[in-house]
Amino acid sequence: MLRDAYGRSIGYLRLSLTAACSMRCTYCRPGDFENPHDESRLTPTEIETLVTHLVRHHGLKKVRLTGGEPTTRPDLCEIITRLARLGLADLAMTTNGLTLSHKAKQYAAAGLKRVNISLDSLERERFAAMTGVDGLPHVLAGIDAAIAGGLSPVRLNTVVVRGQNDVDLVPLLQFAGRRGLDIRFIELMPMGPLAMQWRDRWVPEQEMRDRLDEIVLHWHPMEQGHDAARRYDVTLRDGSAATVGFITPMSCNFCAACNRIRIAADGTLYPCLMDAPGPNLMPALRPQFDGEALDALLAAGLGGKRAEHPVAGPTMMIKLGG
Repeated sequence: MLRDAYGRSIGYLRLSLTAACSMRCTYCRPGDFENPHDESRLTPTEIETLVTHLVRHHGLKKVRLTGGEPTTRPDLCEIITRLARLGLADLAMTTNGLTLSHKAKQYAAAGLKRVNISLDSLERERFAAMTGVDGLPHVLAGIDAAIAGGLSPVRLNTVVVRGQNDVDLVPLLQFAGRRGLDIRFIELMPMGPLAMQWRDRWVPEQEMRDRLDEIVLHWHPMEQGHDAARRYDVTLRDGSAATVGFITPMSCNFCAACNRIRIAADGTLYPCLMDAPGPNLMPALRPQFDGEALDALLAAGLGGKRAEHPVAGPTMMIKLGG
């Protein structure tokens, strides 16, 4: 398997298909960032070639398709189909859910196994203020369609921002409990448009848990493994149950167990979400594939991966999807 300078094995690829997005979330997409035309992005054939090499020669097990917003790519079903036939243990996607009600069954039929859907509030005006889109009904319909389409588990992702949606933790967990969904509350990271306001907007895990104690009867810790989230099976006071995760890059990082790399839509390797990018992999993919050159670029990038992420990230989240 691929290994970094600290011996951590890499079995998980988060692959951004585009930096374009149909939302403008306050923590992700700066106000002056316009959707790119993506002329230089990886093609479906290049994606299949790249992932095939990682599976066959480096033991890659998991791929998550991210963005921007991956569903903005008209060839998404083709990409899913190509990757699904490689025998991956897991093929997942993170999406804002806006168009999922129309496409969830198609994605599942193409071979997608599961989906994470961003949901930062259940209050329509607050949702619109955070995302720049009055789209909450569409996202809720997308969640229902993902469940009906057989994608499992369906997981909700909530980035918690003080002064914006920190009041929504309780209703969001109740929503997840009623529908039997997983939910993850994500600490704000000092990167992107809120980087300069991070300390004032950050809500640490312990504060989230304190707020949720209002409705949680029991917290049952789950094994973390390589998962980025500190996970709990919770029993709610209303008798429902849910799996809750806290992604805590700032209050309790999970760098020691990191088993992932990220590749942007333009082929840039990101060994760490919050660090500077590594080399661009395109020279090994165009005009023709060169496996030895690809391995050399991957080794160079992983060789520079730090033991822990830096205190602030230079990259906009919209380029990598988290």
